[in-house]
Amino acid sequence: MGRARNSLATPVCGRHDGLVDLLIATLADRPDLAPLLDGFDGAWPEFMRHDPLSTLYYGDAHEAFAEYVLIAIDRDDADRPVAKGYSAPFSWQRDELPVGGWDTVLLCATGDRLAGRRGNRISALEINVRPDLRGKGLSALMVDAMRRNAARLGFDSLVAPVRPSGKHQHPEQPMAEYAALTRDDGLPVDPWLRVHVRAGARIVRVAPRSMTIPGTLDEWRSWTGLPFDVTGLVIVPQALARVHCDVAQDQAIYVEPNVWVEHRV
Repeated sequence: MGRARNSLATPVCGRHDGLVDLLIATLADRPDLAPLLDGFDGAWPEFMRHDPLSTLYYGDAHEAFAEYVLIAIDRDDADRPVAKGYSAPFSWQRDELPVGGWDTVLLCATGDRLAGRRGNRISALEINVRPDLRGKGLSALMVDAMRRNAARLGFDSLVAPVRPSGKHQHPEQPMAEYAALTRDDGLPVDPWLRVHVRAGARIVRVAPRSMTIPGTLDEWRSWTGLPFDVTGLVIVPQALARVHCDVAQDQAIYVEPNVWVEHRV
């Protein structure tokens, strides 16, 4: 297959938990790999696929943000993706990162693109490892690749509105309290936050409304299989916080908190 031409190409010599000769490249460098990015079915709970702002980015990310899209393959099994990562440049002039988190990045990045300008910040939006390969250290490799890509593109830091992977087990716990939990070694209790901190990131702040997903009760029933027949807060599997259900108004709204981290690159 040959090494990608830019400095991001990352071959792993020898064996990496069953992977041989791993290559991470940008989609701009390897547009032929774009079809593989759809090979991650079931990676997210269904309700997460219905953020109304997501199509602003994912609708044409492969073309509009190709330099910011990463794909990892095993060159011995090049027909199947190993991992993928999405990021985007966005304009943000304030010192504090936005409370709107993921949704705000999408809005700002889209506004910048339509105006023909590049943002002054860069944010990770997603890192996804193939389900059967998780727990093998690949997420850390993807974080490192995204950091190096940000540096290659001229940014001095990479931020990310992180979705803590263990928070869904504690939907009633405030995100600030959960994010502050540490192990005896001082690293975060949460596995995904721990990956970032180990890579050198600092936890900056909570983004309390990082993603907002509204829907009718029938939509939420179809997304979750739950009845949504009582007004109040509903615990939904894989949700980081409870979903607000209003039977009289025939609607439910999920407001997901995330945690901003920053990597100096």
